[in-house]
Amino acid sequence: MELRQLRYLVALADERSFTRAAEREHIAQPALSQQVQKLEQELGLPLVERTTRRVSITEAGNLLVARARRVLTELEAARQELDRVRGIQTGQVTVGAMHTMGPVDITLVLARFHELHPQVELTVREDDSDALAALLRVDAIDLAFLSVTERVESHGLALQQILMEELVVVLPQNHPLAGREEIRMIELSQEEFISYREGARLRELLMSAADEAGFTPRIFLESNESRRIRRLVARGLGVTILPRSHAIGVGTADRIAVARVVEPRLARDITLAWRSGRRLPPAVAEFLNITRDTFPPEGLSGWQREQSGPAPQPRQ
Repeated sequence: MELRQLRYLVALADERSFTRAAEREHIAQPALSQQVQKLEQELGLPLVERTTRRVSITEAGNLLVARARRVLTELEAARQELDRVRGIQTGQVTVGAMHTMGPVDITLVLARFHELHPQVELTVREDDSDALAALLRVDAIDLAFLSVTERVESHGLALQQILMEELVVVLPQNHPLAGREEIRMIELSQEEFISYREGARLRELLMSAADEAGFTPRIFLESNESRRIRRLVARGLGVTILPRSHAIGVGTADRIAVARVVEPRLARDITLAWRSGRRLPPAVAEFLNITRDTFPPEGLSGWQREQSGPAPQPRQ
């Protein structure tokens, strides 16, 4: 088993295409395919299912990919440590961000980090919280800004809450409930909702709040783009639940009404996450320190204090 074979398999798992994986690794497609086949022969298991249209990874392949990512990550960390000994500030940091970041502006951290370490490559990947947590666990990304769900909380992540933000109901301006300061969740039972897609924390909060109130919400339209959701509401196509900053923030000239949700009250967190127990490469540790300095934690709950711990220090 050779490192280049592991690297090719990881690229194939990411790209789902021999052509794109070969381009990413800067080799010819037949050479990449040959190395993957050699790896399969050595292990005695199929790692890749090949069809005319797409490539999929087998169960055995996924197990090996998860291990390979960690091996390659550790090797990259060792290389960066040796570079640091030579006084070279290089490396790569991949940051995950959920679609609705509210008042947390990660461009502040990106700009500050780049100013201090211009030779380090920065990548931002957007996805829903559960997907970001899964990427953290296999070291496909280094850090993530996400919202904590039961699945996120319980599996191998260090978490530091940055803030909690109130959720509000957003209605068309001419809606019968418009003008109210508070609206009980049950009062929305007959409404059609414009919701974030499955997997989004805000979708999960909507469904659980409606369940607590005793009804199942009717989802009429779905989007992960807050501004589009707000405009759909303004045009009378339904109601929605949004973070307050997305409902009344910049660019909200839409004809909407906003009210606090009660019974139950709703809030979502924005939390900084990284894989617990991972030896962070120097560039990642430095980015984490700058992030924690830029966004100091708001009142951590007990389980968050247990999982958060002190900030990793860049290794000299």
